[in-house]
Amino acid sequence: MSCFAYLTSCRRSLLAGHRMHVSSLRSIIDLSYSTHCMDYRDSSIPAFTRKMVVTKLSPNFRDAVCIQSANVPTPADGELLIRNRYVGINASDINYTAGHYDPSVRPPFDAGFEGIGTVAGLGLSASSHYTVGDTVAYFGEGAFAEYTVVSFKKAIAIPTARPVYLTLLVSAATAHIAIQRLVNLKEGETVLVTAAAGGTGQFAVQFAKMAGCHVVGTCSSNEKASFLKTIGCDRPINYKTEDLGSILRKEYPRGLDVVYESIGGTIFNLSVNNLAVQGRLIVIGFISGYQSASGLQPVKGGTLPVKLLQKSATVSGFFLPHFMSDYKETLSRLIEMFVQGKLVCEVDMGDLDPEGYFMGLESVYRAVDYMYAGKNLGKVVVEVAPHSKL
Repeated sequence: MSCFAYLTSCRRSLLAGHRMHVSSLRSIIDLSYSTHCMDYRDSSIPAFTRKMVVTKLSPNFRDAVCIQSANVPTPADGELLIRNRYVGINASDINYTAGHYDPSVRPPFDAGFEGIGTVAGLGLSASSHYTVGDTVAYFGEGAFAEYTVVSFKKAIAIPTARPVYLTLLVSAATAHIAIQRLVNLKEGETVLVTAAAGGTGQFAVQFAKMAGCHVVGTCSSNEKASFLKTIGCDRPINYKTEDLGSILRKEYPRGLDVVYESIGGTIFNLSVNNLAVQGRLIVIGFISGYQSASGLQPVKGGTLPVKLLQKSATVSGFFLPHFMSDYKETLSRLIEMFVQGKLVCEVDMGDLDPEGYFMGLESVYRAVDYMYAGKNLGKVVVEVAPHSKL
């Protein structure tokens, strides 16, 4: 018998055996892994993606950032390829594009800090934690893109792709960790939250109320003042129609025990001047200066030492990346609080913006402008792409 005839005979015998014992045989090639690591079910991973890249350092977001086309990245062993659904807008996006956070980082580099999306592909090590189709939130660079690659260690599994979860990633986490680690709130204390109706301010108000404090919150409209009352703020102050300094002196002559401060400049000066004995002020930002060349607004630093000494007061800075050891546990707790209905998480997706809802990567430009114009109520979020069924 020829070699070919012998192989043919063997093949027929194997096929016959397979037909008789199909229920007891298993293929030696396991194809399940291919559907586990690549999005074959949706078959929608394109060759190219669009992303926002910082091409020059500037506090003007539109000047600093452009949308570029690039190959969809391939996830490495411990990485996830995420098809972004929503991304969050932060005041610090401009600090990043201006190079103020890390002067050693030079353009080009990817923009954006946080997103929510669906796992479209993943590496071998990552596959022991996630699978294609999982919904995740993440906090890391390069979020302003249609597809982003992140380490699975930076991802958090969430129940559904809802924009409300973006309020927790940076904004709520900042407020919770800063207050827990730096100020040790006591029941009955008076707490001032500046930009109280913004992305992180809304949570500082709520955490201070949970601690049994009297909360004062600054805002820029009557609509925002009404919202602050609904989340427990005892004294909303619309600084467009009321004089903040006069109100603090008249209504709180004993001073402020804690200030959660994110505006800087004159508001910082007022806050320091109105601290109580053993008062504590947390600097979580200084948005009033971010769009300037220096990124700062002048403050009365020359008199700061004596003012702190006279009141045994403290001023502390808070930058979330320095507290990452607290991050995952805090975020899990915040998600649990939200699911239990213990947190109000206000989202602003531009519904009242004259140009409409923030949809598509291009609308990130509008969303940044919208926030810096002080129009937002709550956390600003952009929908990068509509939902795609897996």
